[in-house]
Amino acid sequence: NVKPNSHVRVSMAASDNESLRSKAAAFSAALAIGLTPLAASAATPVNVPYSNLLGEIKSGEVERLVFASDEKSVLVTTSEGVQQVSSVLPSVQEKLIDLLVSADVPFTVQPLPEPSALDAIFSTVARLAFPLFLLFLFLAPRLGGGAAGPMGGMGGGMFDIGKSKSKIEMEPDTGVTFADVAGCEGSKLELVEIVDFLKKPEKFAAVGAKAPRGVIMEGPPGTGKTLLAKAVAGEAGVPFISASGSEFVEMFVGVGASRIRDLFGQAKKSAPCIIFIDEIDAIGKSRSGGAGGTNGGGNDEREQTLNQILTEMDGFEGSTGVVVVAATNRADVLDAALLRPGRFDRRVPVDLPDKTGRFEILKVHARSKPLDASVDLEKVAARTTGFSGASLANLLNEAAIVAARRERTDISISEVEFALDRLTVGMEKRTGMANIKRQELVAYHEAGHAIMGAVTPGFDAVGKVTIIPRSNGAGGFTLFVPSEELQDSGMYSRRYLEAQLAVALGGRIAEQLVYGDSDITTGASGDFQRVAQVARMMVTQWGFAIDELGATAWEGPNGNGMGQPRMASASTEKKIDEQVEIIVRRAYDRCFKCLSDNRNLLEEMKNTLILEETIDYLGVMKLIKEYGVNIDESILEIPPALQDMADAMGIDASDIEAVTA
Repeated sequence: NVKPNSHVRVSMAASDNESLRSKAAAFSAALAIGLTPLAASAATPVNVPYSNLLGEIKSGEVERLVFASDEKSVLVTTSEGVQQVSSVLPSVQEKLIDLLVSADVPFTVQPLPEPSALDAIFSTVARLAFPLFLLFLFLAPRLGGGAAGPMGGMGGGMFDIGKSKSKIEMEPDTGVTFADVAGCEGSKLELVEIVDFLKKPEKFAAVGAKAPRGVIMEGPPGTGKTLLAKAVAGEAGVPFISASGSEFVEMFVGVGASRIRDLFGQAKKSAPCIIFIDEIDAIGKSRSGGAGGTNGGGNDEREQTLNQILTEMDGFEGSTGVVVVAATNRADVLDAALLRPGRFDRRVPVDLPDKTGRFEILKVHARSKPLDASVDLEKVAARTTGFSGASLANLLNEAAIVAARRERTDISISEVEFALDRLTVGMEKRTGMANIKRQELVAYHEAGHAIMGAVTPGFDAVGKVTIIPRSNGAGGFTLFVPSEELQDSGMYSRRYLEAQLAVALGGRIAEQLVYGDSDITTGASGDFQRVAQVARMMVTQWGFAIDELGATAWEGPNGNGMGQPRMASASTEKKIDEQVEIIVRRAYDRCFKCLSDNRNLLEEMKNTLILEETIDYLGVMKLIKEYGVNIDESILEIPPALQDMADAMGIDASDIEAVTA
């Protein structure tokens, strides 16, 4: 019997070789399954230091030696048959082999096990598993198509990747009619014919008229293009199929075209109906390059999708009963083939509403809101020049939120004015108001703007000036009330633009007059950017150069941006810079003289701002009338559109008459 952990001694008989071979086999098997020779032997080999191993070899005590395939250990059989294991560094193996050869000790190297086919498969799968898992995580959301729905055509996983994601409203009534759309009467008139065609196609067929295949609505964001499309479907009582242009552009070429085919296929089955594609510029950009184009070889997926739309619209018959309505705020970048007759026959502009339109929109959105008697929607409409329908809806909603916060049961004019200020200039920020020096600096700066705006004939009226800081970073602001007629026409005179430059420089020059060149601040950075922009446009786009260049346009509407042709040579560019500098210098000198002459007015307005924080139009005009020097008398005359001006400022016309009399 052999005790545990005792040395195994084997006599050197004829069976020595067989015993050695069996132990070597056990050693090989241990290596093949990743075990050490220590665990593989029939008996536990003895660990000996490398120095002892060298001594045994030199004294002739080693019978045989096997190098392990891991090149880090050796299995030794002594002349007495004892199994030993010793760790050997790869760097000393060459010296060990020389010693074995000189001592005439036989040695072998344990071969690496031959991997089986199954091992190779498992090894390959193990190497690829993690990359494949990452690829699956990346592609799954794109191939899944979103959550499945009974009406949406979405879902079905990667096998439905080409199916349309558009939502079909099969109800004959979308819940929206022309009565729910206000502020765009001209656009509604253009779309009434579409309703007639969908309701009574025989009326057009009787006179040989073909109904338009497509209508494209263009205008700024928030003007009600989507609402108009829904109103057409609601008035006609036909299904409304809506999709966004971005839904057709995917990472795989051909998917967008497949979705277009599916979309139009669904529409033909549901005819008569309306297909509405919002933001069609996402797929309909010009293929000829230029601003917004694809430069002839950009996005193949977008081009294939566009080609499929063109093909599908060409395939409509006159009696199909399917009308395609599209919306965009970038009609200038659309492909010409998309806009030709026979495809989108009608182009319906949906512009920002005028005063009357804003009043009608406010009435629609005020139906569900309790308004106090102090709220005059007509005056609110006059004060919201440039607001879209969506902005007006947001205005009343913000006013309702403020009323609820103040524990009111209705909305007063105070809440409306608070919401109007919040949307136009940001929320009030009272922190930091205790700093008197900062208040004084802001008061001088804003007084400079206000004085220049008020004393410049033909410029916008000063609605109010305040030093209350706002959440958008402004330390204060001067609110100018533009002329409704001027904004609607978009035609600005040279006199008006030069006045705009002088008014913008008023803040910096007021600081300079009071504090000197060393203590002026960065508060005018935004003003300078506006001055540089307007002055350059005066020279390069509107032909207002002082001399030399003349009435010529040297830049497009987007300036010399990427993709824009360069129209001026290097020498002309230098002249343009010189002309811009001349225009800005004239505006600077004009502003400097005006504020220098009216230092008393500047000081009084500063003092009033520090005391009251805010001055309205009446307060500004009273100060100018009392302290103004070398003032053009025309600014103290009663304005021609007195009532409009009063409504825009939220004050009585009689008060304006009193202050200007």
